[in-house]
Amino acid sequence: MTQIDNLNFPELLTQVVGAIENLKSSYGEFATHPSMKSDQAKVSAVLEELTDRLENNFPYFHPSYAAQMLKAPHPVAVAAYLATMMLNPNNHSIDSSPATTQMERDVLKQIAAMFGYPEEFLGHLTSSGTTANLEALWIARELQPTKKIAHSADAHYTHARMSEVLGTTNVSIATESDGRMSLDELEKELKTGEIGTIVATLGTTGLGAVDPLAEIIELAKKYGARVHVDTAYGGFFKLIADNHLAPETARHFAALKDADSIVVDPHKHGLQPYGSGAVFFRDISIGKFYKHDSPYTYFISDDVHFGEIQLECSRAGASAAAIWATLKVFPLTEQGLGSALIPTVNAAKNWHKLLLDSDSLMPYQKPELDILTYLPRVDSLTKLDEISHEILVQAGSGSKAQQIHLATYIVKPEALQARGFKLNADAKNARILRSVLMKPEHETWVPALHNKVQEIARKLIR
Repeated sequence: MTQIDNLNFPELLTQVVGAIENLKSSYGEFATHPSMKSDQAKVSAVLEELTDRLENNFPYFHPSYAAQMLKAPHPVAVAAYLATMMLNPNNHSIDSSPATTQMERDVLKQIAAMFGYPEEFLGHLTSSGTTANLEALWIARELQPTKKIAHSADAHYTHARMSEVLGTTNVSIATESDGRMSLDELEKELKTGEIGTIVATLGTTGLGAVDPLAEIIELAKKYGARVHVDTAYGGFFKLIADNHLAPETARHFAALKDADSIVVDPHKHGLQPYGSGAVFFRDISIGKFYKHDSPYTYFISDDVHFGEIQLECSRAGASAAAIWATLKVFPLTEQGLGSALIPTVNAAKNWHKLLLDSDSLMPYQKPELDILTYLPRVDSLTKLDEISHEILVQAGSGSKAQQIHLATYIVKPEALQARGFKLNADAKNARILRSVLMKPEHETWVPALHNKVQEIARKLIR
């Protein structure tokens, strides 16, 4: 038997598959159409080929993988998704998803309450954070069609890309030496009167930095701008902010309640499979922008259907079911889902301390969440780039049990100088090392990760 997180995973799958098969049979037997029939041996062979081909992946599920924002979903989410997928409800309308529509409503209320939003809000799940941000920026355009959208230089590239899709103008705001949006530079742009919406990021995907949301909201009020918060990566850290994040960071998470719109991705720290995003709006009147005519869709309920307040049409009800089941097991409290985030923050803090004492590595900046950036102790950008890359390659080589998977992050000379690094600027930019420590198991794996990376760095620097 396979044990995952002390759960008998095959037994869970057998439970939900059996339950759904019983549900199906309760409607009466029917003959499967010949076009749908397949040879058992052939299907088995295809699936065997599939699992063989899946070997060509990195071990996203394992703490030796400390590279990108990737980890396996929790077994409860997998089992719930599988069960619901067997029925395949579409959360576009109540007609096509009565059960999972209610589950989505329950989930949204819980997440909105976590952010401190009022009981009346507008929002829904999406197939990705990208789609959720597109929707938020679309509403920003509809509300202020001639205004620009401002975001930090370290914000996710989706904002610039979606601005192009929407035909709006985006303005990149410089960041400070901690990776946060510069308030001085933001105010300069706001004074022009051309900025309609400010995108604040709580947990940048590169550095894990938290923009100064509390001050951004005050500036927005002063200059008549809106605030959209992209907390796709960092949103669930709201659960542990008061007790486990730096007070300054926690202060900005507390300001989420005053944002005009918020995006969060349950497929990151919400233990969900791809794709799973969510968007929330404080002002329910923005629902007027979604109005459309669908003469064949909405019949069995006078309640608002999600298809009436979303840009996407079809959406998997299985996503709502997976989040709903997960939050039953891991409620949105510090003791619930928060218990899976505390060790990830601890992992970043602990590795940062080890880097401070290392003779061959040093931290790029202090982590705010669970993303850590660091670099070998060299004297030029050329060496920095070469050795960082070689560490990445060597750490990921060898047998599967020996491999450690890291990522790199491109920095410019001025960014290094702003953080106090005095390197010969003999290149336009260079790679440094980056690790996303988003698995709770990383807390105990940090010493091993650090020792291996440090050992490789020592040999390369000599």
